[in-house]
Amino acid sequence: MKPFIADTTFTGVDYSKNRLPKADYENCEFHGCDFSNGYLDNQNFMECHFVECNLSNTNLAHTVFKEVTFSHCKLIGLHFEDCNDFLMDFRFTDCTLDFSSFMGLTLNQQHFTNCRMVQVDFTEAKLPKVIFAQCNLEKALFWQTHLEGADFTTARDYSLDPEQNRIKKARFSKEGVLGLLKKYAIIIE
Repeated sequence: MKPFIADTTFTGVDYSKNRLPKADYENCEFHGCDFSNGYLDNQNFMECHFVECNLSNTNLAHTVFKEVTFSHCKLIGLHFEDCNDFLMDFRFTDCTLDFSSFMGLTLNQQHFTNCRMVQVDFTEAKLPKVIFAQCNLEKALFWQTHLEGADFTTARDYSLDPEQNRIKKARFSKEGVLGLLKKYAIIIE
């Protein structure tokens, strides 16, 4: 049985070579920790906060993220679809998520705020009422993605095919609507 660790703050620890001990972490904070190219597989994080951490290319197999926030974190190349999706709930603020994947996940009403999300894969994901506030979605992949009620009003550089995605009641800005027409190669003056 894994140990239970609660109400603990971890600051500036390098877990890229020596992994974080396997445990159930509740209401813990991780500040400036480096998990890059390491292992967070089979961990449980509940109501935890990651601030200014580097989790790039970290193994997340079977990891539980329940009510977890990421702020000012580097999360490049992560495969969130490898996580345990039971009760999955997280928020991202001021994070870099380039080349990460949420393929096939169900993320109801998730918040991405001021995030860089270049070439993120949302293929076959269910993202009803997700909010992409001030996010850069350049070359993000939306295919067979459920985006009903999603908010793209302040997102930028996205391109998605309305015929290949469910976008009923999704919100877009007038400037952003060009991202819905890109496949038609039309000229708008």
